[in-house]
Amino acid sequence: MVFVDTNILLYAAANEPAERAKSLTARRILETEAVALSAQVLQEFYWNATRPHKLGFNRQRAMTFIEVWKLFPFQPTTLGIIEDALFLSERFRISYWDGAIIAAARHLNCDTIYTEDLNDGQDYEGVIAVNPFVKR
Repeated sequence: MVFVDTNILLYAAANEPAERAKSLTARRILETEAVALSAQVLQEFYWNATRPHKLGFNRQRAMTFIEVWKLFPFQPTTLGIIEDALFLSERFRISYWDGAIIAAARHLNCDTIYTEDLNDGQDYEGVIAVNPFVKR
């Protein structure tokens, strides 16, 4: 199972011609991989999707996506996630929020996180960050 960061969901929901390649890649991941996500990812998606300078969705349109994605394996924010995120943010000198993404992936036994926000290829205590938009 792989974990997806918020940017994957945002690209999958977007219809921007300039981001078409990223949109197709994100949709392929969601359609073909066993995907997991967290409360934080869905919260960040909703916030960004409903901003006028981001996707500009109304509440109903954003909720339509969330209704589908909430069926994926899901990690709520727990005290264990918070404690692991604090450890990871200090260990790797990353933001608490990035640490929480890694912590959620770890708690769901994911070995890969698809994201643009972490160092591509880096092993974060057993979870490898992969930027799916980098040409290999």
